[in-house]
Amino acid sequence: MFVDMSTEMVYPLVPLYLTATLGASPAIVGVIEGLAESIASLLKVFSGYIGDVYHNKKRLAFAGYSASVIYKIFLLLAASWPGVLVARVIDRTGKGIRTAPRDALVAQSSDVKKLGGSFGLHKMLDMAGSSLGALFAYIFVATNFGFHKAFLFSIIPAVIGVLIIFAVREDKNRETVCEKLTLKGLKFDGKLKVYLAVIFIFCLGNSSNTFLLLKAQERGFSAAQVILLYLIFNVSASVLAIPSGKLSDRFGRSKILVPGYLIYGLVYLGFSFLSEKPAIVILFIAYGAYNAFISGAERAFIVENSPPGLKGTILGLYGMLQGIGLLLSSIIAGLLWDHINSDSPFLFGGIIGILSAIIILLILDKDNLIKFFRKTVKGA
Repeated sequence: MFVDMSTEMVYPLVPLYLTATLGASPAIVGVIEGLAESIASLLKVFSGYIGDVYHNKKRLAFAGYSASVIYKIFLLLAASWPGVLVARVIDRTGKGIRTAPRDALVAQSSDVKKLGGSFGLHKMLDMAGSSLGALFAYIFVATNFGFHKAFLFSIIPAVIGVLIIFAVREDKNRETVCEKLTLKGLKFDGKLKVYLAVIFIFCLGNSSNTFLLLKAQERGFSAAQVILLYLIFNVSASVLAIPSGKLSDRFGRSKILVPGYLIYGLVYLGFSFLSEKPAIVILFIAYGAYNAFISGAERAFIVENSPPGLKGTILGLYGMLQGIGLLLSSIIAGLLWDHINSDSPFLFGGIIGILSAIIILLILDKDNLIKFFRKTVKGA
């Protein structure tokens, strides 16, 4: 919560800083976000595996969260967009190191039947911190606090968050021994393989959130109002995260994941076709709902279908696929924005999102669909 508060104090400011102060184009913003995420994503699978083998998840999480402090320092020193790129790479590298071990710690501390609720709790605290950070970002912009002062102030909650990690306990006695990573060792359920492939395809249309902020600014929202929209998104995701996770525990993952991806597709199509300010506000709220629906249920599904002793590794692989997809999607979105129009990235992402929802329904609810069609045929 504290580290996300720190990160989100500056995240919505960075695209504004890049475009308004440093003169970067939307394409450059896309390259920065995509490169930072993809470079870091390659670390997720290795970090997850190291945590599985050496049972040092807490130390990896500590190292990864500490990078958030270093990121803010480099952001303070950046005087051009390459400097911002270096800062973002440091931040996302930290995320790459910490994400899989942290998720494995969450899974380790949770009852097997309550995984969705546990990841929902994590997401709720994550987005609550993001909401507070976005609120501070709004105050910074509304009061003309200044970019560099905001970057400096954001270091405080990051340090608090890192210090809290010392209170985390890792139960190494519950760990399954994992000798070494081999192709045989990575044998896992075919349903999970297909699901991971769908995630990668989906991520090709799921560009950085910075494009949503730039789109809102283009629709006539001021810089301060853009930050408020980002705050609304975070609050929406935080409020719905725990209920969504618990519902997936009770009714099954597909009942939450399919609507989540469908909401994403409709939201992106909305950004492409709608221009009225009230509609944009509703789209940001719905985007938060998508985020809440997906985060807990998806990670719970992956943990449930991962082989014993390699849960951190598979969670890292999941993060790596997301990061590589984000690199490609952000570059694609930037090029579409610059060379066609600003609506095209959202049209592309919306279509991909709806197709992903359909494929995930076929993967996770195949048996129920077959029964439904059989009944329909018999009835006819």
